[in-house]
Amino acid sequence: MRKKILVTLALAGGICLSAFPQKKYSPKQIEALKAEAAQIVQANHKQSQVMVDKIFSFAELGFQEVESSKYLTGILEKNGFTIEHGISGIPTAWFATWKNGEGPVIALGSDVDNIPKASQYPGVAYHKPIVEGAPGHGEGHNSGIPLNITAALAVKQIMERENIGGTLVLWPGIAEELVAAKAWFTRDGKFEGVDICIFTHVANNLGVSYGEASGTGLISVEYTFSGDAAHSAGAPWRGKSAADATELMNIGWNYKREHLHPLKRSHSVITDGGDQPNVVPSKASIWYYFRDVKYDGIMEMYAQANDIAKGAALMTGTTMTSKVVGTAWPRHFNKVIAETMYQNILQVGLPEWDENDQTLAKAVQKELGSKEEGLPTKLDTLGLPIKEPVSGGSDDIGDVSWVVPTVTLRFPSNIPGLPGHHWSNAIAMATPIAHKGVTAGAKAEAMTILDFLLQPELVDQAWDYFKNVQTKEETYKPMITKEDAPPIYLNEGIMKQFRPQLEKFYYDETKYDTYLEQLGVTYPTVRKD
Repeated sequence: MRKKILVTLALAGGICLSAFPQKKYSPKQIEALKAEAAQIVQANHKQSQVMVDKIFSFAELGFQEVESSKYLTGILEKNGFTIEHGISGIPTAWFATWKNGEGPVIALGSDVDNIPKASQYPGVAYHKPIVEGAPGHGEGHNSGIPLNITAALAVKQIMERENIGGTLVLWPGIAEELVAAKAWFTRDGKFEGVDICIFTHVANNLGVSYGEASGTGLISVEYTFSGDAAHSAGAPWRGKSAADATELMNIGWNYKREHLHPLKRSHSVITDGGDQPNVVPSKASIWYYFRDVKYDGIMEMYAQANDIAKGAALMTGTTMTSKVVGTAWPRHFNKVIAETMYQNILQVGLPEWDENDQTLAKAVQKELGSKEEGLPTKLDTLGLPIKEPVSGGSDDIGDVSWVVPTVTLRFPSNIPGLPGHHWSNAIAMATPIAHKGVTAGAKAEAMTILDFLLQPELVDQAWDYFKNVQTKEETYKPMITKEDAPPIYLNEGIMKQFRPQLEKFYYDETKYDTYLEQLGVTYPTVRKD
């Protein structure tokens, strides 16, 4: 692939010029094509809205994104993309590829799964589940792949007409809320030959950053203890309680928490606590996330937890096994891609929010006890590398960022001041707020794709930063082995329970202009004082 070509050129002693035989375009021509791409994106606003609303209505949890993946790949296939299904043994994972001769290979990724118990009517500024207890898009992952498709189809139209060489690869971040797919993609070499990756994620402003990002990486591990069952009242002395082992591990790790560095984070849920009180549990499990701002810190916590698990098994006479359920490396984003993209963000600007948009945003903020500031009207500045590590959330795009130059485009489709992973974060996600934000993001992305297609030297510069800055002193080491399988069984039972109820609310774009119309929601619906 391209990286091997550049190595050959370097060994031959030649000047480091791009290996792509691309036609030269003047700055004026490039700007004209970028402006046209933005116009095509705007003209396709309706298609974007339909995709955003459709994925919102499917409301699928990680590894169970069956309808979402079928719908999205169907659109791409109709538009000439070749689909590879079942990536890394994950049934809902796919890579969609369209090639137009030789040129840069640009990958566009975004997540598609949602949050447990986050079902919510869009456009309603208070808690109103569509299906009580069901999952919902309380993270906004229904918007990113529609954005990527909109941008890709606009660029594809120009590439075909102008005979611009290059390849577009679209892919989904399956089960991001479980951080349990992208590490498998990187392990299996799915990004080999990709020149740059643009990832997109919902936010409340339009922005991009480079360098080491705030937040953490993590390893997600489930520990299972096995003992002997017995009658809890009749012969408890004959039992070896796996639940006791689970509780003892949790107690031990909770004492360890006191001595963790403030930048570390750890949390857990008991996934199996036994069957019923009158039977000594022979099986029990606990699931942990171990987070740190550095890879070495993550692995140190993992080793400490393993020792505590072994101790809990010794104390109870049980046996212990563990399995890695997901991983995410700390993120590092590419300076060249980010700086190029930010110039396009400045040209696109924020959407024009109308009175209804601002009314909904302020009503939701009031409902949640946040500052009633509404939607942003001023662009973010270019995000610079953090000066001091900052703890926080994780995203397995980190793994991708360590194998190919990558950035995350943040686009404004949600409301500021909300808790995240919450039903309130779903309120905006099938409304004009999300629709306008996706269109703005797709313009910035399409323009950036064209920059790298038409100026292949930017690809060389991105790799120069990747090799001589980002990975100069840090080497990516996968946290999973070749034997670790993705936990595709997760969320099966929850979706089996709720899918039949959710199907009644799937968006039918042939009958209704918007999902709000189908649900009978007046936009915006706010509490009456």
